[in-house]
Amino acid sequence: MNLPNPFKLLALQFRSEWRLYARDRGAMFWTFAFPLLMLFGFGLILRSGGPQTLTLVRVAPPRETARDVAFVKALQDSKLKVLTLTPSDAKQRWEKGETTVQLESAGDGYRLKLNSYLLAQGQVVAQAASQAFLIAQSRLNGMPEPKRIPYVIESPGHARSDNYAAFLVPGLIGLNLLSMGLFTVGMVTVSYREKGKFRRLAVTPLPKWVFLLGQILQRVTVVLVQTLLLLLAARFGFQITNQGSYLVFGALVIFGTAAFLAMGFALSSTASTVETYGAISNLAFFPMMLLSGVYFRIDGAPQWLQKAIFILPLAPFLRMLRAVFNDGGSLAGETIGLAIIVGWTIVCFAIAVKRFRWV
Repeated sequence: MNLPNPFKLLALQFRSEWRLYARDRGAMFWTFAFPLLMLFGFGLILRSGGPQTLTLVRVAPPRETARDVAFVKALQDSKLKVLTLTPSDAKQRWEKGETTVQLESAGDGYRLKLNSYLLAQGQVVAQAASQAFLIAQSRLNGMPEPKRIPYVIESPGHARSDNYAAFLVPGLIGLNLLSMGLFTVGMVTVSYREKGKFRRLAVTPLPKWVFLLGQILQRVTVVLVQTLLLLLAARFGFQITNQGSYLVFGALVIFGTAAFLAMGFALSSTASTVETYGAISNLAFFPMMLLSGVYFRIDGAPQWLQKAIFILPLAPFLRMLRAVFNDGGSLAGETIGLAIIVGWTIVCFAIAVKRFRWV
């Protein structure tokens, strides 16, 4: 019996995969709608047109002195929001955990009390308050004020961007690729094997490469649609556009897709049931999602942790994607990151080929 042209079979397989995918409303929601909800949710909540306003809670002294007035004026000049409360109101706010830094009178001077749960932000407020105190003292004594060092907020590529959504877009794209590889590809592969679909396929005249390539192409087009939707949402929702080459950006997305698809196939070869694979894939997914800088920067993490997470593929991929998308840069200085991802792709592909089985 003569089989149809294999490329026609591939087109039919590709169309069949899309029909099956479109019938799964849950998968369609998590694939296309959820990333957009995350972008608009986080982007609008954390949207900022400039540096974040920092609040200092000031406990009202029994009597306002000239030094107190000068200090409050200097605090306001340093762009701190000063909230003056009675001692009882300040205590209630502190006990509710709503205060970052509290300024209190202490003898002939002042004392700052920092919330240990908000220490990173509190230290910034404390430094600004200390500088404001020096300026207030200089004004009272008729001395020249200490000059503040000016600062600007910009990305490493010198593109001034203080919009959190600009940071988030590449993170969501990278997370989509990781989810596609580990769950959509890996989970489906294990499920097909467990349910015997591969066994039944093995006795049909359909070439195995047509079946696998049809699945891969369908996943690649899903990634492209996901990425396009995020780029359109960023453009029309937040006026964010790719600052670099679209050719380099697109090549990176395809490169990342290949890497994470290979990882999904490799991990699927280690499990015989969906339940086992769920545990294995989550063990790989959550450390990368939480520590690779998808939603927030990891600059404050210990150096050893930053170096350790950079060995995993998502962290260097996001850094390269942001270098192009946010900074308009090239991949000239990303040799190490490229080498790490290429290494992961080769190793995972070799494992997938060696261990892949139909039954």
